[in-house]
Amino acid sequence: MNAIVSLRRQLHANPELAGHESETARTLVDFFRPLLPDEIIGGLGGHGLAITFSGQAPGPAILLRCELDALPIQETNDVSHRSRFDGVSHKCGHDGHMAILAAVGAALAKRRPARGRVILLFQPAEETGEGAAGVMRDSRFAEMRPDFCFALHNLPGYPLGEVILRAGTFACGSRGMCVRLTGKTAHAAQPESGISPAGAMCRIIDGLAGLQAGGSGETAFVTIAGARLGEKAFGTAPGHAAIWATLRAEKDETMRELVTLSERIVHEAAADAGITGSIEYEDVFPATVNALDAVEIVRASAAPLPVREMERPFRWSEDFGRFARVAPSALFGIGAGETVPDLHNPDYDFPDDLISIAAELYMRIIVRACESRGTSPEEKR
Repeated sequence: MNAIVSLRRQLHANPELAGHESETARTLVDFFRPLLPDEIIGGLGGHGLAITFSGQAPGPAILLRCELDALPIQETNDVSHRSRFDGVSHKCGHDGHMAILAAVGAALAKRRPARGRVILLFQPAEETGEGAAGVMRDSRFAEMRPDFCFALHNLPGYPLGEVILRAGTFACGSRGMCVRLTGKTAHAAQPESGISPAGAMCRIIDGLAGLQAGGSGETAFVTIAGARLGEKAFGTAPGHAAIWATLRAEKDETMRELVTLSERIVHEAAADAGITGSIEYEDVFPATVNALDAVEIVRASAAPLPVREMERPFRWSEDFGRFARVAPSALFGIGAGETVPDLHNPDYDFPDDLISIAAELYMRIIVRACESRGTSPEEKR
């Protein structure tokens, strides 16, 4: 485990943003190559990496997924493994998630699964919502044909090692909405000769902030992330404006409703003001919806760890939800400690003690999933 901790700290010290994880992937290949896995697939959906360990007998294909990318956050920790790069750091624990799968790989190298295959997927670009989609578009992913997909996320604020479960929606879907309003500039002394988007901008912000969608008690809302009107030019009345908002919902169908309502607010306000309004979307995450049978495998594998059943989905988003389209999937949380800094805080650091706890849990999940009635690769053909 000392080697795994060293790997985690090496990854932590050398973080890379989404879409730029080439050195991270190379570090992982260097770690896995001496373990002699059955297959190493690089460049998957970008800088993604898939490592396969096969059993002697046919059986289900079990995919375990972690993330490669770091965040654009300046680290404030004064530790020997602190980030070497200004403004970039692992503040979501992806370095720890990679170390956990590395520990699983080291264990599988010593003892292959009795049947089936285990695919360790190191996915790029999770933080932008582009990574899972990129991996799934890669023709080589279709050839993997997983029967189950599992992933975990460390969660500060919960006891170390506690397993957090929920069937159905585990994490909300979200998308960034970019609104651009275009009117006509004018001299500040003659604003009536132009068409200012100021009124429409205020109307849109008020409308989006008050939107409601979905059923009673369902998580669905819009957060205004930012806005800009014109430029700092005191002689000019503005002719353009921009609004950035995050749409969030626990069901994909509710997200579609939220999108429709939001777009109606934008277009009606723009039309009434005599200006044009355009909309683009970024950072699109579907809701992460856990399959009951996959959750049951995690629940049955959790002992001796404590288990917490969540009544409500988490409001944050994760692009792991896309894997539910190809196989029964489950994303679960694992406590990182009750008094540690929160995710995305500048002083957060993944707890090394969690690596062995989570890796052992994954090994139990692999055994139980391989004993399930999943379709074997041969039967799929």
